[in-house]
Amino acid sequence: MTAIVLMLLSIPLFWMPSVSEPSYEFVSTWGHIGTNAGEFRDPTGLVVSGQELFVSDSRNARVQVFDLDGRFLREFNGTGEKESTLKRPMNLALSNDRLYVADYWLDRIFVFTLDGELVRMIGEPGNGPGQFNAPGGVAIAVNGDLYVADFYNQRVQQLTAEGEFVRQWGVTGQKSILNGEFNYPTDVAVSRDGKLFVADGYNDRIQVFSAAGGFMTKWGGPFGLNIKGSFNGWFHTVSSIEVDDNNYVYTADFYNNRVQKFTADGDFVNVFGESGDAEHQFDRVVAIAVSDDGTVFVSDYGHNRIQKWRPSPSSSRWEFVLFE
Repeated sequence: MTAIVLMLLSIPLFWMPSVSEPSYEFVSTWGHIGTNAGEFRDPTGLVVSGQELFVSDSRNARVQVFDLDGRFLREFNGTGEKESTLKRPMNLALSNDRLYVADYWLDRIFVFTLDGELVRMIGEPGNGPGQFNAPGGVAIAVNGDLYVADFYNQRVQQLTAEGEFVRQWGVTGQKSILNGEFNYPTDVAVSRDGKLFVADGYNDRIQVFSAAGGFMTKWGGPFGLNIKGSFNGWFHTVSSIEVDDNNYVYTADFYNNRVQKFTADGDFVNVFGESGDAEHQFDRVVAIAVSDDGTVFVSDYGHNRIQKWRPSPSSSRWEFVLFE
C-alpha cells in the first residue's frame, strides 16, 4: 500500500513538470473574420521572413503578408488558373527566399517567391510515393529536401528538392500509436542538424527522428501513447510545430488553447495561453511562428486573428503550475 501511495504521489512531479523560464507577455493582435485585406477566414499557417509575417488565410484561399506589427503589405494565391491557384493553404515553410505552402485540397506543395510569384508545384493526389492526400505541413532541410505531413495517408514523406520520393515514415493509410507511426500527422519541422520533428496530431504527441531516419523519442502525456490532457507537457491535438535556431520546439496545442515550448529532447520549458474571448485569449491555437528575437506569432483560429507575444524582459512572476 505504501508503495502505491508513493507512486501516485510521484505522478504529478514526473508527468506534470513546472515552468522553467520567465513567462511570455501579450503584445498585440490583429484581424477578424472577413475577406478584405487584413481579414481572415480560418488562418492556419504562419512563417516569419526577416521583418515580414506570412499567413495562410485558408478559407480565403490566399496568403497574406504583414509586417511584424500587423500592417498589411500584400497578398497572393497563384496564377488564377484552376490547378495552379491555392485552394486551402495550410502550414507554411521558408527556405532560400522561397515560400512553401501545403495545399490541403489540391494535394500538392506550392512554391512561391516571397513576392508571390508561383515557381513550381510538387506532388499530386494519391497514396503512392510522392503523392498526397491532404498535406497539412511542410518543412525544408538544409540540403533542400522536403518533408511533408501527409494527413489522410497517415505518413510523413521525404522528397528531394525536385519532388522525387526518398522515403516515408508511417504505414500508408494506417493509424497507429506505435513508434514511427501516426494518427493524422499535421505538421513537420527540421532542425539545423537534420532531426525531423513530427506533430502527430491526433495521437496528441510529438515524434522525433534522426537525420538518418531512425526513431529517437516522443513526448506528450504518459509514454506518448495518445493520452490527451491539459497538464504541462500534455496535448489535446497538436496542429503545428516549429524549431528555432536555439533548438527550442514550439507547439500549437489546438484544443488546449495554448502554446507550449520544449527542448529538442522533449523537456517541458514554458507555456502560455488560455481560453476566452479577450484580446489575449485564444479560441483554438492552430499555428505558431517564431522570429529571430524570440517573438512568437500565434494563429488564433476561432477568433480569425493573429496574436503577437514576446518573452518577458524581466519577470519576477515564475509559475509553478501543475494544473491549469
